[in-house]
Amino acid sequence: MTPTLLEVPFSGGSELFEELTGQPISDHFMHDTFERIGAHVSLEDVVPSKEEITKRCQEDVRASWRPVLVVASDGAHVPTRPKAKRNEKRGQGQWQEAKGFRIYLLAEDRIVHVASWHQIQNEDQFGKDLAFVASQIPQDDVRIGLLGDGADWLWKHMTSCFPKGRQILDYYHCAEHIHKAAKCQYDDQPQKMLEWVESTMTRLFYAEVDNVIWGLQRMKPRNNLAAEEIRKLIGYLQNNRERIHYKGDRIGGYPIGSGGIESANKFISHTRMKRSGAWWIKDTGNKMLRIRCAIYNGTYDKIFEKYKNANLSP
Repeated sequence: MTPTLLEVPFSGGSELFEELTGQPISDHFMHDTFERIGAHVSLEDVVPSKEEITKRCQEDVRASWRPVLVVASDGAHVPTRPKAKRNEKRGQGQWQEAKGFRIYLLAEDRIVHVASWHQIQNEDQFGKDLAFVASQIPQDDVRIGLLGDGADWLWKHMTSCFPKGRQILDYYHCAEHIHKAAKCQYDDQPQKMLEWVESTMTRLFYAEVDNVIWGLQRMKPRNNLAAEEIRKLIGYLQNNRERIHYKGDRIGGYPIGSGGIESANKFISHTRMKRSGAWWIKDTGNKMLRIRCAIYNGTYDKIFEKYKNANLSP
């Protein structure tokens, strides 16, 4: 029953369950069951055990080099609303960020998933959650790549939890900033804009960050908007200078794009939380995210057994 309501709204889950089993169950019953299961779920339950993580990290051990373990962090915005009593006005909704991370191993011909975690929470709690998972990982047995965009909060916690990790600025996030500045500066010269973007990204690929910054500083902005975008791009590149070395990353077998965490955002958060007309109370939304993470991590059966045992106990 629970996997059904993890994919579709509670009313649709009720209809689908009856269609599959012939047993009618109300959407209220499905919602209450989901709430009870969610109450038994914690980070320690959702994340695989230390033994299981170690086993996954050893699946692609080679004699020549240690495997690459990727730690990617990002935020996914979800629609939330205040909690209200029955028949009360719900209040104005707002979008809140479900901060999350995905940790996976790059094997020779596949990705070995290690752990994912998303919650609507503040930065400090995100850091504590990441620190717990980091403590479960045999960091000396792997080469660690830290992958993220330009947000300071995620780098602060990733570098604290994985001090030996190689920091990598998401290539495509970087390219977005380059294209935005190019559009402001060369909007009336499409060929010039294309040439500038390609030459700039090539220099960044070869870690020539200082040359790119020097060129931006010499550039004559066409207007105030272009001047502002160029100024912001210079600051962005200066702040992330040590994270831009894409050729070396590729040679070393590290990823340069954030597709791993983006796919986790979509599967864990967006697919269920961003349905048309959906609004979530923070507590209920976090329960849904925790259980969906458990499905992704392969720990849901353990969680459901814990729930059953708690309800069968005298």
